[in-house]
Amino acid sequence: MSQADTHRAIETVWRLEAPKLVAALIRVVRDIDLAEELAQDALVAALERWPTSGVPDNPGAWLMTAAKRRGIDLLRHRQLVERKHAALDGDPEHEAFTMPNLEALDDDIGDDLLRLIFTACHPALSTEAQVALTLRLLGGLTTAEIARAFLASEPTIAQRIVRAKRTLADKRVPFEVPRAEELSSRLAAVLGVIYLIFNEGYTATAGDDWMRPALCEEALRLGRTLVGLMPREPEVLGLLALMEIQASRSRARVGANGRPVLLLEQNRALWDQLLIHRGLELLERAGRLGGAEGPYALQAAIAACHARAPTAEATDWTRIAALYARLAHAAPSPVVELNRAVAVAMADGPAAGLALVDALRADPALSGYHLLPAVRGDLLAKLGRGGEARLEFERAAGMTLNAQERAVMLERAAKCGSTAAP
Repeated sequence: MSQADTHRAIETVWRLEAPKLVAALIRVVRDIDLAEELAQDALVAALERWPTSGVPDNPGAWLMTAAKRRGIDLLRHRQLVERKHAALDGDPEHEAFTMPNLEALDDDIGDDLLRLIFTACHPALSTEAQVALTLRLLGGLTTAEIARAFLASEPTIAQRIVRAKRTLADKRVPFEVPRAEELSSRLAAVLGVIYLIFNEGYTATAGDDWMRPALCEEALRLGRTLVGLMPREPEVLGLLALMEIQASRSRARVGANGRPVLLLEQNRALWDQLLIHRGLELLERAGRLGGAEGPYALQAAIAACHARAPTAEATDWTRIAALYARLAHAAPSPVVELNRAVAVAMADGPAAGLALVDALRADPALSGYHLLPAVRGDLLAKLGRGGEARLEFERAAGMTLNAQERAVMLERAAKCGSTAAP
């Protein structure tokens, strides 16, 4: 194996093993910064030795052993320094440094990963901090990678991560899975963070690209990890089902010019049938566990309707509208109502959909949401009200921060002509 191949192998191993390594180290040393430092030291050791010795058969165990040895040396040194300081100060009240038992590290990392997921998504942190810390600790992404993904500066992301760690330390947040009485609400936050990461990759809110596939892949990997750790949680299965089915359309969602391709115009031959199969299987498992009415399972069921339709014309819009009605009951939201309006328009005609959309126009939660005028423009165009539709598409173009989406909205406005609204 060439040196370049070895370095690529190390990078792959690191991305897979780093979260497990950091999670196990945090459990023992109770310090996120120290755990990351020890994990990085193990990576440096791998970069020094593997190019000559080769990648070991069990690279995860090798990294764990390297981190453990480095940790023991570092913590013994820290213990010695603290003892000397205490002796020099003559402080009888000095609290002796307790040496963590690094020998307690083992290969059973399932619980450690689950603890790390809930810690990174702790409610004491802002959503932005939860996302950054999750991608750093569980995704293994560097600060620069996270900054590029979210079109933010490196100092901004670095500050978020530092503040998040400080908040967790100051509040003495326990490194544990929440107790039963708070598990549901805390799990909802975890799922929300993972889906936020997926959505930012699936439909970028800003920038020049319509999609950021790397973020979708990270969210899928996090979702699959969580399913492995919580295989009997219906909403965990529902979220992964939703992401698998949505990700199946990725190749068909972007045209050769980088422009978005709308769902009904996509080449369904490009949809990934393996991902669809995985998603449908997960959705069935969620249903068998009694989770068919969970918000993520319902969204996955809607995505499944599209996935099962061989053509756009064969889509069961009546069922989709009914599923959105159930979703509106399970998780009330004006965005859900807007999506329901689209489904109703497809099932019962654009006039029926427009009536529902118009009822949402006064909702302050949608005042800056560019898809409200976009949907309204589409329905007006179908009703032959081109002048009004043009104004709505122009309004949507002015509200979106994504360059590709803006171009599509302006194209649609142009196709409506310049006839003034009556």
